[in-house]
Amino acid sequence: MTAYAKVIGTGGYLPAEVKTNEHISQTVDTSDSWIFERTGIKSRRIAAQDETTSSMAEIAARQAIEMADIAPNEIDLIIVATGTPENVYPGAGCMLQHRLGIKTGVAFDIQAACSGSIFGLDMANQYIKSGAAKTVLVVGSEINSRITDWTDRGTCILFGDGAGAVLLQASDEPGVLSTHIHSDGRFEDLLKCPNPQASAEENLTGYISMKGNEVFKVAVNTLGRIVDETLAANDMQKTDIDWLVPHQANIRIITATAKKLKMSMDHVVVTLEDQGNTSSASVLLAFNQAVRDGRIQRGHVVLLEAFGAGFTWGSALIKY
Repeated sequence: MTAYAKVIGTGGYLPAEVKTNEHISQTVDTSDSWIFERTGIKSRRIAAQDETTSSMAEIAARQAIEMADIAPNEIDLIIVATGTPENVYPGAGCMLQHRLGIKTGVAFDIQAACSGSIFGLDMANQYIKSGAAKTVLVVGSEINSRITDWTDRGTCILFGDGAGAVLLQASDEPGVLSTHIHSDGRFEDLLKCPNPQASAEENLTGYISMKGNEVFKVAVNTLGRIVDETLAANDMQKTDIDWLVPHQANIRIITATAKKLKMSMDHVVVTLEDQGNTSSASVLLAFNQAVRDGRIQRGHVVLLEAFGAGFTWGSALIKY
């Protein structure tokens, strides 16, 4: 049995179109300053008409494959985290597998909202540790703009589109040190996106709805607990963490988690300002950006964490 799942490649993709706060303020009663002060967001990316969840996932995946310097057919498991697949079925995972020209192994989707990539990392870690897979591709890819009501000020200011990827491989060297995932369905109505085609309810729209203040309170408390759980599981102190890579939902949630770790914001990866909340893609997009710009280097201990609808939440502690 191999001891670790080691990160060997990362990738990311953001669509070309930029939608600024000024653009949004032209259609709803808001302003750049109002949005930025409350969220930390200045702009977000919007997928083009011909872009899909799997097409964006392919670009991010190929970057990770190139960094890892492996052939695509060495990948024996593909996990795509998404809440916005272009089809109910076949899944985006299978479509990505085909796009990459892989005809062996297995591919599937998981849906854990904004925590999707953390859940994907957890599954990849378990598959590799058990010996069931050797090389695993985890991708978070979202086109949130198509499930956003652009007349709803409470949600349209938050979300953006993008894809992030990480490639893991069996290794004797430390890699994923631990993963921790949780869910609690009691909070269903605080953050949800219904599926009108699968519901008997009439006049239902397939847009995101959110009770922001309530979500914020639960998120801050929950992420504080996941930090404690992760550190305890690894017998580590807060000072042992080199980088925090949080889900990019709201700058106030991010700063609260950093405060819990007693960590300077200089060691927190923040992409929120020009990407918005890309849901399951956000943690992997941020991780990829910090790896590629040289902030996260080999040997660094990195805490990735996320919170999403469900509610779902989780963390992954990685020695990069």
